[in-house]
Amino acid sequence: MSVRWGPLTGDDVGALDAFWHAVEAADRTDERLSAADQFATPGLDLATGTLAAWDGDAIVAAALMPSRPEVQRLWGAVHPGHRRQGYGTRLLTWATGAAVARMLEVNLYVDIPGTAELAEGAGLTRSRLFADMGRDLAAELPPVTVPAGVEFVTWTPALDEGAMEVRNAAFRDHWGSVPHTRESWRHFQVGAGFVPSLSFLALAGGRPVSLVITHDRGATAWIHIVGTLREWRGKGVAGGLLAHALAAFRAAGYGTAGLAVDATNPTGAVRVYERAGFVVTREHAAYTREFRPA
Repeated sequence: MSVRWGPLTGDDVGALDAFWHAVEAADRTDERLSAADQFATPGLDLATGTLAAWDGDAIVAAALMPSRPEVQRLWGAVHPGHRRQGYGTRLLTWATGAAVARMLEVNLYVDIPGTAELAEGAGLTRSRLFADMGRDLAAELPPVTVPAGVEFVTWTPALDEGAMEVRNAAFRDHWGSVPHTRESWRHFQVGAGFVPSLSFLALAGGRPVSLVITHDRGATAWIHIVGTLREWRGKGVAGGLLAHALAAFRAAGYGTAGLAVDATNPTGAVRVYERAGFVVTREHAAYTREFRPA
C-alpha cells in the first residue's frame, strides 16, 4: 500500500496518540505526548503547521510546528518500523520550507542512530547539548535549608502570575529561551501534567524569587522548571527549594525525580542538581537553522 502525505486534522487524535506511543516505547523518551494537548498548542495551525504520512489508517511519520516569531520548535518523528526510508528527510525538508520564524529548532536524542546525519542533511547545525538527569528518591535526600528572609510555599493560583514573571526573568539569559505569554504559560507549564501540590515557590518579602514547577510522568516527578532571579542566585535558594521539592515528591509516593538542563548552562544549574543527587541519564542536542539574523 502506498504512503499518503498531508496535514493532520482534528480527527487524527487517536491515530497520532498511537503513533507517539510506538515512538516513545522505541526511543525510551517517556514524554507522554498527547495529541489533543499538542493540537491545542498556541500558534499551531493544523493546516499549515503539520505534516504526516499514513500507511493505511496508521500514521508512520509526523511533524508539528507551531508558529512563533523568533524560534519555531519542531516536534517530529518517524515510526520505528519505517525509519531509514526517507520519511525524516521529507519532514525536515517541509519544515525548513514552512518555517516563518527567524530560526528553526529541532531537539534530538544523540543516542538514536541517524539523527545527527538527518538534521545536518537538512542544513541544521548542532547548537547546544542538553542533559536529562535523574534522582532516586529512595536514596538519602539532601537536607532542606531555608535561607534567611525566605520562605518556601506551595503554588497557588494567586501566585501564578508571579511564578511566570520569575521564569521569564530567570531564563532571559538562557540560550534559546523565549518569554512565556499568559497563553503559552497556561498551556506548557500549568496545563496538562502539571501537579500544583508539588510545585513550589520561594518568597522573599512576599515576592516570588525562585520556583519549581512539577509535572507527573508516572513513577517520576518531572521538574519542568527550576528558576531563580539573578540577584538571588548563589544564596542557597534554588538548592533549598529543590531539596524541599524532593522531600515532597517522596512523601507523595514518587520513586524518581527527573529534569532536563542545558549542559553548558552558565548559571551553575548543573552543579546545583548534582549536589542534590541528580546524575545524567541521557543527552539530547538542539539542532538549529537560522533564516535571518537576530
